[in-house]
Amino acid sequence: MLVLSRHRDESIMIGDDVVVTIVDIRGDKVRLGIEAPQSIPVHRQEVYEAIQRENRRASETDSETTRAVRPPQEERPAREPRMPRSTGPRPHRNEP
Repeated sequence: MLVLSRHRDESIMIGDDVVVTIVDIRGDKVRLGIEAPQSIPVHRQEVYEAIQRENRRASETDSETTRAVRPPQEERPAREPRMPRSTGPRPHRNEP
């Protein structure tokens, strides 16, 4: 672990495109400002660990759960269109 001393408004560089700046110091708390490209995720450690736990949990599969999942059914062929019913008057029946 590299340990550095910095004063407020001083920065350190991580690689070529991550800048960590000391924004404020209050008692035993230090506020950091982090500038990084959007492609580099930046999280507090406890948030990062929670994300990792959730990812591991999601990747574990329970055999009962996977048995209950059914593959998608094949799409049924389209029906032939029906002939429209006549809207005219109905023919009368001849009753004997």
